[in-house]
Order: sequence, then structure tokens, then C-alpha cells
Amino acid sequence: MENSKNTLLIVDDTETNIDILVELLGKKYDVIVAVDGNGALEAVQENRVNLILLDIMMPVMNGYEVCKRLKEIEQTKDIPVIFITAKDDEESILRAYEEGAIDYITKPFKPLELLARVATQLRVKELIEHLDYISSYDQMSGVYNRRKFFELSQKKFLQSQNNLYAVMIDIDNFKSINDTHGHPDGDKVIRFAAQTIYKNLEDGSIFGRLGGEEFAIICTDSSKQDFMDSMQMIREVIEKLEVISGRGERIKFTISLGVAKVATETQSLDELLKKADRALYEAKDLGRNRVVFSR
Repeated sequence: MENSKNTLLIVDDTETNIDILVELLGKKYDVIVAVDGNGALEAVQENRVNLILLDIMMPVMNGYEVCKRLKEIEQTKDIPVIFITAKDDEESILRAYEEGAIDYITKPFKPLELLARVATQLRVKELIEHLDYISSYDQMSGVYNRRKFFELSQKKFLQSQNNLYAVMIDIDNFKSINDTHGHPDGDKVIRFAAQTIYKNLEDGSIFGRLGGEEFAIICTDSSKQDFMDSMQMIREVIEKLEVISGRGERIKFTISLGVAKVATETQSLDELLKKADRALYEAKDLGRNRVVFSR
């Protein structure tokens, strides 16, 4: 099913071509226009563009260069690009694909064919995004799964080691919750805990479910005290939560948190997480429902 909210960017320096494309595509999609390469690069920064229709022959910056630059920018590299051009020689077509285009339509184009190819590429993009979602997110909790958590955390560890913190989190007495209320209600507790923690984290934090009732956070903060205060706040918010079971019973639960900060001798992400994990076990040994900083 086509999404009327999809936004297409048309990049062409010929007014007649723009008018034809806007008339044809504007009935099904939101359309924005750029008349040169720089305008195209500005448009994708200012708008959420789902697909680009790009002419090759333009002054100053041709379509090949525009496509190349788009593919070099993290936030635009996945936007599908369809070249629409009068150039139909094999060399031009080959170069278009080499620069990152996903389709190539020659002028004069057939309206129905153009519409079909645009719709197809939008559907492919939607499927790719869906596959990326299910491969990156834990389906029960809605937060990053173990694989994606470690992938992003490793990048953050290598890029910003100063003031980097790791937190290991465990839902206390979770087996008892499952035994008393059943696994469906246990799953509900996991979802509530995950979403509550997520909503109370600072922007830029990496939060994932490692498995079972265990979660982890990687993030930065300016001071140890500020960070510990924020973790205490999350613990207190969870402590006040109530989950209603399938039988209408109120389920109260708590979490324990182990915190570690990167140090000069910290050699790897794994080492940092192990320090946080040791602090988590200390929190449990001390009676659970608390935050412990690694010694």
C-alpha cells in the first residue's frame, strides 16, 4: 500500500521537466523541487526525503556528483536515487549505478512506467527498513537487541572514551514473577521496564536488552554524581510502577543497577561491561533494588 506521506525530491534545471514530474507525481506524493545540486543537498538536510528523482545534466554540479555526495553523508546515504535523463548510452547508465543509483529512466519517459518504478522503489525501501528494524530491535521490549547494542556500543567506546559509563540492569526476582503470574505477565513486566528506562535516558544513550530480564546502557555524562543521580531516579520510577496482570492483579517490581565508568586502564568495551556486571552482582548481594558503582 502506497504511503501518501512519502516525500519525493525532484532535481532538474529545466522548468518544463519539473512541471511534468510535479503534475504526474504530486497526485500521490508530497513533492519538493531543487533546480541544482546545491539546492538538492540543502533540501535533503531540511526535509525527510524518501526518494530522489535526479537529472544528470545540470550546471556547476552534475547529477553524478550530487548522487556521490548523498551517498557519502550518513543521514542521506540510504535515500534511493532514480536518475531521469536523456542520456541513454551504456557508459552513462553504468556510471549512474556506480555512483549509487537504484534505477535509471530515460527521457521521454512513459508516465505509467515512471509511477510504477517509483512505487516499486519506495516499497523496496520500506521492506529494507522493516528488515533493519527486526534485525536491530528486540521484539518483546522494543529496545535494541543484543547484537545492535554491542554494535553501537563498540563504536561509542572507540569514539568517546572520556566520561563513558556502562550500566548493567536486572529485574529483581523475575523468576518469582513468572512463577506467580505466568510468562505472559512476565513479558509485560519486561516491556514496561524497558520502555520506562528508555523514556528516562538522556539523548544519545545506547540501551538494549541482552536477554531474559537483563538490560544494559552505554552513555556519557559530565560527572559521576550527576550520572548516579539519574540512575537512582530511574530506579525510583521503576519502584513506583504497577503492572496489571491478565487476571487484574497488581504486579510491583524493582531493578538493580551496576555502574562502571571507563578508566585509563580500560582496554575494551567487554572489560567495561564486566566491571558494571560485577557492580550489579554486588547490588543484588546487598539486597537488590539499588544502584552500585564499581569499585
